[in-house]
Amino acid sequence: MMPELIFPLLIPLLTGILLFMSRKYLRVQTSLSLAGSLIFLASSLILLFTVLEKDIITLQLGNWPAPFGITLVCDLLSAIMLVLSAIITLVIVIYSLLTVDDSRKKYGYFSLIFMLMFGISGSFLTGDLFNLYVWFEVMLMASFVLMVLGGERAQLEGAVKYVSLNLIGSFIFLSGVGILYGKMGTLNMADLAAKLSLEPGSALVSSSAMLFLVAFSIKAAAFPFYFWLPASYHTPPAAVSALFAGLLTKVGVYALIRIFTLIFIQDIASTHQIILVIAGLTMIFGVLGAASQFEVRRILSFHIISQIGYMLMGLGLFTSLALAGSIFYIMHHIIVKTNLFLTAGVIQLFHGSSDLKKTGGLFRKSPLLAFTFLIPALSLAGIPPLSGFWAKFTLIKAGLDLNSMWIVVTALLVSLVTLYSMTKIWSEAFWKPHSGNSGITSEVSTPRWKLNIAGFGPMIFLLTITLIIGLFSEPFFQLAFRTAEQLLHPEYYIDAVLRK
Repeated sequence: MMPELIFPLLIPLLTGILLFMSRKYLRVQTSLSLAGSLIFLASSLILLFTVLEKDIITLQLGNWPAPFGITLVCDLLSAIMLVLSAIITLVIVIYSLLTVDDSRKKYGYFSLIFMLMFGISGSFLTGDLFNLYVWFEVMLMASFVLMVLGGERAQLEGAVKYVSLNLIGSFIFLSGVGILYGKMGTLNMADLAAKLSLEPGSALVSSSAMLFLVAFSIKAAAFPFYFWLPASYHTPPAAVSALFAGLLTKVGVYALIRIFTLIFIQDIASTHQIILVIAGLTMIFGVLGAASQFEVRRILSFHIISQIGYMLMGLGLFTSLALAGSIFYIMHHIIVKTNLFLTAGVIQLFHGSSDLKKTGGLFRKSPLLAFTFLIPALSLAGIPPLSGFWAKFTLIKAGLDLNSMWIVVTALLVSLVTLYSMTKIWSEAFWKPHSGNSGITSEVSTPRWKLNIAGFGPMIFLLTITLIIGLFSEPFFQLAFRTAEQLLHPEYYIDAVLRK
């Protein structure tokens, strides 16, 4: 029995319920949210240290043996994702004190954040495909309500696009689940992996793999299903955009890594080559979309897409080094991308808009804001010695080792265009003088203490993590490499779940 496994689920659930019951009391909500996020982070760190010691831990709910009951499983990948999610939760809760109005808080804003985290945690811990579908739907419901909360026209338009394509993804996912269950009689991922390994040439394996690839590509905003993301992520408040940017698509990437390192590994030459092509196209179309935009959050939204391509690149190459690069990239990207969206929110506070044509002069007005943007922006572009450089270097080295030159060249060119996009934001929002004729005030009406604590505090915290990952990358890379080795030996996962 491993009770540590249940806490990352219980804490967000109970916190969300308590927040909903106290939604009319703003001070109580603030205290509960901060306490819940800190306890969530502590429980996730405890789980990570437990997994580092014991490799893979499981919990059979109701004492039903696998594969008949509900199984919770935590390996290194799950534990890393939980810790990152808890860090982002804490940051978003603090930042929301600055950027989210009281009316949204009274309608359950903080409660919805924790219900979203309940779904995300369940997705990382479940050992069953049907329950993974259930957790995805919990995430979808909570994220949809967060997106429309406030009822502004742009939010509603973005939410319709967001939920429509994600519902299609859910339908395809459920279809794949039904087909697999009809043939194999089980949905426990470890049991499926064991049984499917006996059918390497089955048409069922190939067709089911494609269904899951399409479903999770939609969730991850990979090519060609990415267009819902830039149409929706810039519409809600900055705190919600940052939360979505940091975590939601990464759950789709997590699902792809989990399924295509555990269950569908019978025909790697076909399935993973398709993933590699998708990765390259995702990089290209995402970065070209970013280069054509002039609104900060839309630029950053397209860059989420291009960076998903790097994460899938390691899965497509499918070596220890490549998978380690993908995992390292996920760690880097969640921190950096969240921070850039937080910065975009403060830019909007200063100018009333994040349209680059209506901004300017921020370097002189707030050097600290310029610094909190510049470091993660350079990291995203892969400038050494920041975290993004080491993540991309690892992936490119893995590509060169396999002589996969086309994906290496693609990754390098996309990095150059990423640097161009980041330079565009820097020159327009920070370097050029503010014209003063846009009708937008450049003065911040927010109290200075709130801006410093709830605004710059989370950004400096994430900036510090970015610098630590970049300047002291060795232990993080070793963790990523150990995780990759664990993923490339699915028998460890199968034995941990099915052992009597």
